[in-house]
Amino acid sequence: MNNKVLLDQLKEWRQHLHTFPETEFEEFKTAEFVAHKLKEMGYEVHENIGQTGVVGSLTKGNSSRSIGLRAEMDALNITELTELPYASNIKGKMHACGHDGHVVNALGAAKLISEELSFDGTVRFIFQPAEEHGQGAIAMIQDGLFERFPIDEIYGLHNMPQINLGEFHSKVGEIMASEDNFKITINGKGGHSSQPHLGNDPLVIAAEIILSLQTIVARKISPTDTAVVSCTDIQTDGIVNAIPSCVTITGDCRTYKKEVQLLIENSIKSISEKICEAHNAQCEVSYVNSFTPTINSEDCHNTAVKAAKQIVGSSKVNNATEPLMSSEDFGHFLEYVPGCFLFLGGRADKEDVYPLHHAKFDYKDDNLILAAKFFTEIVRLKLT
Repeated sequence: MNNKVLLDQLKEWRQHLHTFPETEFEEFKTAEFVAHKLKEMGYEVHENIGQTGVVGSLTKGNSSRSIGLRAEMDALNITELTELPYASNIKGKMHACGHDGHVVNALGAAKLISEELSFDGTVRFIFQPAEEHGQGAIAMIQDGLFERFPIDEIYGLHNMPQINLGEFHSKVGEIMASEDNFKITINGKGGHSSQPHLGNDPLVIAAEIILSLQTIVARKISPTDTAVVSCTDIQTDGIVNAIPSCVTITGDCRTYKKEVQLLIENSIKSISEKICEAHNAQCEVSYVNSFTPTINSEDCHNTAVKAAKQIVGSSKVNNATEPLMSSEDFGHFLEYVPGCFLFLGGRADKEDVYPLHHAKFDYKDDNLILAAKFFTEIVRLKLT
């Protein structure tokens, strides 16, 4: 297919999806759109995987080999401020992370693979719901994704507006971090602010806990490991002239290793409980593992880098990029099968760069055909 004809079609699909964003586990119209396009291309389509997920499979030849290509579908609860002609029509929702582009990257590859590529094996396109809060991959896995649709390897990518347009970045091993969320509730004894000696001030206790939590990374974790512990919010039930009875601290933790995750969790609980005990107060600590680290296998990374170089040339491929402390639930898939996750740059020259999750962010349509050809090249490398 002519590149311009294909790109025009992909732009039309992407801008349609951008106009009608849907958030986690509500991607009904998006999933319907995806399923319809895949069926038109000749794929065997299964819907409602992990609630709103879609899997499209295409087999050629007789080989039992199978490759998975993943795209996420969900938007964010953000009011769009782009004023684009295809801006969101859904109040308070927009594709501020480029998942509209990711869906069409995969649909473009599905079209090229079905129409132009001879291969021996099975290609499975996995369109995942609810990535933003780390629930979609888990939902699909729990719904039997890998038992029902076996794959040997899985590949995915995410657009990155800080990287130069059309560049592919990847690395072996840890490329994105885990994310865990904690909540510490401190129960003391409130009262009038003029008589603090009659109460047991949980706000002072909370301040001591917040400062002490910063010693976890500084003094409990090896300097050769990477971790972040951040307290991000504090809430009280008090007013300006009253000492509160209850204070809640919430926060976020990031790392690349499960043993470091466990150390952080245990340390948060221990520090909070011991400080409260010292002040004769009570506390409750909850700690939730939201995202697992995204860890690329060396073999799949090498395949992805080779595919990217075939599409954009060696000068536009970074095979040793800096890892990020942000998270991606693609990591959950990598706990079951090997794979590789990459970044695709979206920064054009001489323009304002709006980061992911910004109300003026928009996916770069010029990348649609590059990503589609990249995924197609992976299949060619692995299944021909």
